[in-house]
Amino acid sequence: MTPTVNPADIVQRQLEAYNARDIDALVAMYAENAQMFEHPSKLLASGAAALRARFADRFREPNLHADLLSRTVIGQIVVDCEEISRTFPEGPGKIKVVMIYEVQDARIAKAWIIAGEKILD
Repeated sequence: MTPTVNPADIVQRQLEAYNARDIDALVAMYAENAQMFEHPSKLLASGAAALRARFADRFREPNLHADLLSRTVIGQIVVDCEEISRTFPEGPGKIKVVMIYEVQDARIAKAWIIAGEKILD
């Protein structure tokens, strides 16, 4: 019998890979055909190659880091509230986001982003 994988563990591993800028470990947490949306339905990336390109672009920011503020798990859905340090075109700052992850077969199948306002340093 295969042990059940906790969806929160998958999401935590992808957060750790994101903060380590380990693109291979990060993309490995997503299904090959995973989709990422700006909530509710604006498609931002579809498939592993598109996700890799999106994350590679983000990893060029020198101060990129996500701090987990809270996490709620209901079945296969994981909802994280995060504060992300970024380098915006206007300069360095932070943004709060809600990330909603749907985990299927021990991988993130879909993710939705709800972004707050940028706050520049």
